[in-house]
Amino acid sequence: MAKDSYLVGLIGSGIGPSLSPALHEREADRQGLRCLYRLIDIDTLGVPPAAVGDLVRAARDLGFDGLNITHPCKQLVIEHLDGLAPQAEALGAVNTVVFEGGRAIGHNTDVTGFAASFARGLPDVPLERVVQLGAGGAGAAVAHATLTLGAGRVTVVDALADRAAELAAALNRHFGAGRADAATPDRLAQLLARADGVVHATPTGMAAHPGLPFAAELLHPGLWVAEVVYRPLETELLRTARALGCATLDGGGMAVFQAADAFRLFTGQEPDAARMLADIAELAGAVGAQK
Repeated sequence: MAKDSYLVGLIGSGIGPSLSPALHEREADRQGLRCLYRLIDIDTLGVPPAAVGDLVRAARDLGFDGLNITHPCKQLVIEHLDGLAPQAEALGAVNTVVFEGGRAIGHNTDVTGFAASFARGLPDVPLERVVQLGAGGAGAAVAHATLTLGAGRVTVVDALADRAAELAAALNRHFGAGRADAATPDRLAQLLARADGVVHATPTGMAAHPGLPFAAELLHPGLWVAEVVYRPLETELLRTARALGCATLDGGGMAVFQAADAFRLFTGQEPDAARMLADIAELAGAVGAQK
């Protein structure tokens, strides 16, 4: 018999402002389901990221149906799970855990979330040369998504050279030699001058980290710009790029489509992504109005 109520949660650091509870609970309400979505903030609990294993076990014992996992626990959680979906295994990161028959199975909906958002928002842009800024957890997911969408080559730029090199090497192992390389920020001007587009996957531009991730003069009208940050939906990078005539993609679509994929995993029900896109526009707009 199908369930009509679900208990899920989010484990991470500093997650108080997350819109995930509202996205999941609103969509459940519209489907006649009861969804309780709880925030499990390691900062509030006063525990280190390594405690994610204990938190996952506690959630399973307490009858949770699943969990979302965010920074800084997406890699750390893996050793505490009973199995991984292929996408999560390839990425080495988990953002969704589903409890099935006492087993904890890890998934990654960040990859599919970004891919769906990109295909919807920038359907016809050239993808031969893509520059990506940021090689962290979100960066790994969107780089996989961009190559899955058919990008010819992705150059990963990160202030931490080793992190960029490790991600590029992992991408080449997965997608084939020559599909990715790494660079340091001092090469951005040269790279962006000949790139088709840029994917921004660092925290710069978030409400707590305002500003541009690189100098505005490096943008040019022939460049498309895709953003991962969704709070605010219009970052300074997107506002500057639009003023130049660049095609742009905000981070709201990724947030919605990854949540929709997680909702499907948690409930077995098909979410209405269009309604959820309207939700995030309303929710993020309301947040912006409070600032």
